Amino acid sequence: MTDQSVTVETLRAFLDAFNRHDLDAIMEFFAGDCVFFLPRGSEPWGRRFDGKAAVREGLTTRFAGLPDVHYGDDRHWACGQLGVSEWLITGTTPDGQRIAARGVDLLEFEDGKIVRKDSYWKRVE
Repeated sequence: MTDQSVTVETLRAFLDAFNRHDLDAIMEFFAGDCVFFLPRGSEPWGRRFDGKAAVREGLTTRFAGLPDVHYGDDRHWACGQLGVSEWLITGTTPDGQRIAARGVDLLEFEDGKIVRKDSYWKRVE
């Protein structure tokens, strides 16, 4: 493992790829042995995806569930191999329900790639 510290610029570029809905660009940020936790699911940690192929599948569900998803009003922090991104997610579900939620991603990196992405939302219901 190298000592490649995470930067705020990396976190901003990652979020920008989400806002472009560019799944290939998003996946370039992930390590092969990554794990992704969605904020909702049948377990207390949400829904878990292990490995790059499964993470891609999980992100595909995000874009299918909110085709116009956008992350705005964002702030980012980086310290060593850890990153935090705070944002306001907005979008509309396929059945027309408008979503707006404050959220945060807790990110862990190794060798400049994301090995863990854990998402949390505060959702108005």
